[in-house]
Amino acid sequence: MLVVVGGHSRNIGKTSVAAGLIAATRELGWTALKITQFGHGMCSSTGEECHCAVEDPAHPYAITRETGGKPSSDTARFLQAGAKEAYWVRARIGALDEAVPELRQLISGRPFVLMESNSILEYLQPDLYLSVLRFDVADFKPSSRYYLGRADATVVVKCAESQPPWDRWNALAASAPSFEVDPDSYRSAALEEFFRERLAVAAG
Repeated sequence: MLVVVGGHSRNIGKTSVAAGLIAATRELGWTALKITQFGHGMCSSTGEECHCAVEDPAHPYAITRETGGKPSSDTARFLQAGAKEAYWVRARIGALDEAVPELRQLISGRPFVLMESNSILEYLQPDLYLSVLRFDVADFKPSSRYYLGRADATVVVKCAESQPPWDRWNALAASAPSFEVDPDSYRSAALEEFFRERLAVAAG
């Protein structure tokens, strides 16, 4: 079972939504992964200078298991939410495909896997894809815009702006359910009920 949580921009609550879903179904023993792409000293997650880059330039990616040593990190938050294990996948921009074979091997045999990423949709077909949106953030990453139509549902983070600033929203809203979450918890009973139902359907 593969669930992918993406979103239209940085710092809109994707990790918090993912952690909330893990917490709601912690009995499933999730394997959670966060995928970060880097290049030119910049991080795709924050848009700022960072230390995500793999130190050895001969290796375009790295996969690191989370130990919980840095409780504030996104992958540590997955463990705190109840994930059985968590991994941070760092790949140079344009080189994520090189990490995919190892990723496939890593998740093989693990019954419940959640990935926080948009770009992984180019290589893997999830059982459920959720797109996190926040209407007061106008930026729309190309990868998220490209895959928006594949979302099984949208998760809208409640904010002062009640209307979306993007043209494609109307078409998506007509074909996929949408759930609003409060920015204090990033959870809702309706979203979690939908999540459990879809997991059950996918499990057959």
